[in-house]
Amino acid sequence: MAKYRKLGRTSDQRKALLRSQVTALLQHGKIVTTEARAKEVQKIVEGLIALGVKEKDNFDLVKVTAKVPVKDKDGKRVKEVVDGKKVTKFDSVEKEIKKDQPSRLHARHQMMKVLYPVTEVPTAAAGRKKGTKEVDLVAKLFDEYGTKYASRKGGYTRIVKIGQRKGDGAMEVVLELV
Repeated sequence: MAKYRKLGRTSDQRKALLRSQVTALLQHGKIVTTEARAKEVQKIVEGLIALGVKEKDNFDLVKVTAKVPVKDKDGKRVKEVVDGKKVTKFDSVEKEIKKDQPSRLHARHQMMKVLYPVTEVPTAAAGRKKGTKEVDLVAKLFDEYGTKYASRKGGYTRIVKIGQRKGDGAMEVVLELV
């Protein structure tokens, strides 16, 4: 018996399809797809969430000093003249950041191998680059899903059948996070 479904696609197409559906599921919380695809996506997502649960608290808090440019009331950088040249003025700010332990860093890299980068565009600025922001799904896996599913021992997703598709009669399902 095969270890995975081929889904009628070549390996590169199949991997891209599964990666995009896993990314969409983790970003939105549920997706509508065929039953065979849902079962394959479910395997991958369960593994990623299990990694997030296992490594959720495996980090150190470290204080770091960062140089931040000073900005005026319009949001533009303040310039000062030093030795006849205009130079941006900087302030020192102390921040507290999370520094991953080696096992959490490895888990982060494993997740990044599967997930596509996601950019969120606000509805008001549709079609423009301004106002877009990068969504960190790996951090969401550790912080949100890791704490949410910490008490569960697997079974993070659910498949609900919604009927046959009109075009080809394939069984459609909703794959959602519990």
